[in-house]
Amino acid sequence: MRDGEKLYINIFRPNKDGKFPVVMSADTYGKDNKPKITNMGALWPTLGTIPTSSFTPEESPDPGFWVPNDYVVVKVALRGSDKSKGVLSPWSKREAEDYYEVIEWAANQSWSNGNIGTNGVSYLAVTQWWVASLNPPHLKAMIPWEGLNDMYREVAFHGGIPDTGFYRFWTQGIFARWTDNPNIEDLIQAQQEHPLFDDFWKQRQVPLSQIKTPLLTCASWSTQGLHNRGSFEGFKQAASEEKWLYVHGRKEWESYYARENLERQKSFFDFYLKEENNDWKDTPHVIYEVRDQFYKGEFKSASAFPLPNAEYTPLYLNAENHTLNHAKISSAHVAQYDSEDKQQDVSFKYTFDKDTELVGNMNLKLWVSTKDSDDMDLFAGIKKLDRRGNEVNFPDFNHIENGQVATGWLRVSHRELDQEKSSIAQPWHKHETELKLSQDEIVPVEIELLPSGTLFKQGETLEVVVKGSEIVIGNSTPGMKTRYEHEETVNKGMHMIYTGGKYDSQLIIPIVN
Repeated sequence: MRDGEKLYINIFRPNKDGKFPVVMSADTYGKDNKPKITNMGALWPTLGTIPTSSFTPEESPDPGFWVPNDYVVVKVALRGSDKSKGVLSPWSKREAEDYYEVIEWAANQSWSNGNIGTNGVSYLAVTQWWVASLNPPHLKAMIPWEGLNDMYREVAFHGGIPDTGFYRFWTQGIFARWTDNPNIEDLIQAQQEHPLFDDFWKQRQVPLSQIKTPLLTCASWSTQGLHNRGSFEGFKQAASEEKWLYVHGRKEWESYYARENLERQKSFFDFYLKEENNDWKDTPHVIYEVRDQFYKGEFKSASAFPLPNAEYTPLYLNAENHTLNHAKISSAHVAQYDSEDKQQDVSFKYTFDKDTELVGNMNLKLWVSTKDSDDMDLFAGIKKLDRRGNEVNFPDFNHIENGQVATGWLRVSHRELDQEKSSIAQPWHKHETELKLSQDEIVPVEIELLPSGTLFKQGETLEVVVKGSEIVIGNSTPGMKTRYEHEETVNKGMHMIYTGGKYDSQLIIPIVN
């Protein structure tokens, strides 16, 4: 590297002469960490079918697929991991600078045709967003398959509420992997020392608008609270003139390694890395699944995301009868719940009179107060109920099967919006100052409900739920915090939600016309 440090890599090449395009991935999980995913069935029987060769490290491109298709596969152990020495600084620009150097090195090897593509899931997508923002000359295409790029908003904190589950479990896992490295940045300590979006987090926010590389990114409706938001933001904010978005509502790893998606990835790389004159350019720029039931949905196409034909429609909350309504509510009413009782919530329902598709962000705008604290943590969810009133569940993360339609959170003291970045359907919170509540103060808040795509048939019901703790609970393996948790809330006593009259509490939904 530029400072004399050495990085270790694995290289898989076709067993023949020639110059080949390169598929590269980089992370801190270990270049020889093979193949954990296929061995997880005993722990997570709900992971789904994940066929890979024995050469495939965690969340990485499978050499068993790419090499027979005349690609070189390069796996990079980033600084501080595996045998690569130095300070391990996850999700940082320093990692991206190392990645840049490896890309340029690979482009000049005798077995390379000079065209490099990056690929991978999760952390391996994060490092792609980062390195692409530096625009290495030989990076010709990228496939970030579900990965965050705003560390504060998408993993360390949700709506300003610290994630005490996956974020800390993941960080502890990095320490456990590399016990002989004393130079690992402590992200748990950073979370505790930096509760606001300060310079520490700003330095870990990928400058997406600097990305110019052609990209195919995958997002899923099912990884809300980790990869969902960043995948959409990466697509929306990247300056790439040639970019595609594939959206599914299923399980992350299963989707990445599914044969039809490997062929999708291959067609993209064949066009940009092999310069084949295939039909990739005829691919719709947005392909998205509209979910109906668990693993039942219809894939559709669009020219952009958010969808150009989405009509953002308010449904007004009525605390008198717990309904959602097209018309404004004339008289004021209050709904309340005990924020410390995990069994209590308030909900509001709307039954559709015709088949309706909702695709995109939703915005839950509430008027709230509490008498018992100077702050509130709000947990919000959107559920689908069938005609009989039974909840319709969807996949959640890689292994949870009782998921809801959409999820959102907000610490009320973090309610200040960035007006330039906010839109009617997506509030963008600054998280730079705390606006504490005075006793009985009633304040308006907007809760970002993460992107979803769902069909509500005639007679089916949308239910919005608000409470003081997690709405969907679930980790399929005891002792493994493989999903977000929020156990350090500020909640005390009763929370009040005001509707009607001057309190225009509403849910803004994206109806596709």
